[in-house]
Amino acid sequence: MSRHRFLTSTAHSLVLRLPPETAHRMTLHALSALPLPPAPADDPRLAVQAFGLDFPNPLGLAAGFDKNGEAVDAILRFGFGFAEVGTVTPQPQAGNARPRIFRLLQDRGIINRLGFNSRGHTYVHRRLLARAAKPGLVAVNLGANKDSEDRIADYAEGVKTFADVASFFVINISSPNTPGLRDLQRQQALNDLLPNVLAARDAAARRVPVVVKIAPDLTLNELDGVIRVCRAFLIDGLAVSNTTLARPEQLTDHEIAKQHGGLSGRPLFHLSTWLLAQAYLRVEGQFPLIGIGGVENAATALAKIEAGADLIELYSALVYKGVGLVAEIKDGLLQRLSEAKLGRLGDLRGRCAEDWAAGKMSAAELHSAV
Repeated sequence: MSRHRFLTSTAHSLVLRLPPETAHRMTLHALSALPLPPAPADDPRLAVQAFGLDFPNPLGLAAGFDKNGEAVDAILRFGFGFAEVGTVTPQPQAGNARPRIFRLLQDRGIINRLGFNSRGHTYVHRRLLARAAKPGLVAVNLGANKDSEDRIADYAEGVKTFADVASFFVINISSPNTPGLRDLQRQQALNDLLPNVLAARDAAARRVPVVVKIAPDLTLNELDGVIRVCRAFLIDGLAVSNTTLARPEQLTDHEIAKQHGGLSGRPLFHLSTWLLAQAYLRVEGQFPLIGIGGVENAATALAKIEAGADLIELYSALVYKGVGLVAEIKDGLLQRLSEAKLGRLGDLRGRCAEDWAAGKMSAAELHSAV
């Protein structure tokens, strides 16, 4: 059995048989310890330009899997177009008490209340600096310490610390698991945060793009405020979205759904894609968007692009399908381009945004390939 097949089967079977956090730790250890061959070169039709960067394909691994930069090169070798490390906080912190990850097996969802467990800036920077000469785009997702007296300063410090190793920054002000963090999405708070973050970025030796990550639970008025500020300060991109505190009525894992924390995976798809389309229509092409939430096959990946995403991230679906999902999605996107006789993914971007924003799109058939 090849190493790729071994790791795929391990990630797919062990993760579903062991406690979630134990399985996650074992998978990270295996990825960091075992050498993997380079991923095959991507078809040029999958290439995406965003934030001034050239992505070989639009698929990225979302933050939360490799919080401390321990398996970046293995992640990229599975065929991802980029990897996102973090969330990273200035000082090490343990996060919330265990258990803090819960699988909704029937619903293909996950609830987590990790609370920014992180080994801190110094450790993660050392990890990324050690592989800085290697190829591949690596985003750094920045957060604030739970007990911080100045959370805005935490984000600015993160930009200063990682400016020499990050391909782009993701400013995470939307996790539901750090009390009060989502208040930074309010228009006035964002007016205070972004100038400090961008000043730290502009003072660095190299210019690193800054992306703001928002929650799916924003009202449209709140979204208007976020985008108004982001456009005014000329940020480089918006990531839509983080996990949700909502619990859709159609959930079948009722007892697990009562757990506190952010819900991700399939149950998040419709809400996050609706908000993505709303953001796309408001941004009016000023900056790119990253679509996150419920991507689990080529159809859901394509839906994110058609709703307005330039790039796509996934994580929860890997728990249920394994890393072979990356190649499956890319093959499906290429097939769609061939069927439509299109030369690049950008030709599909936003073509269904108005329908998604108007609530005319259904998610059910997009998840039919389990």
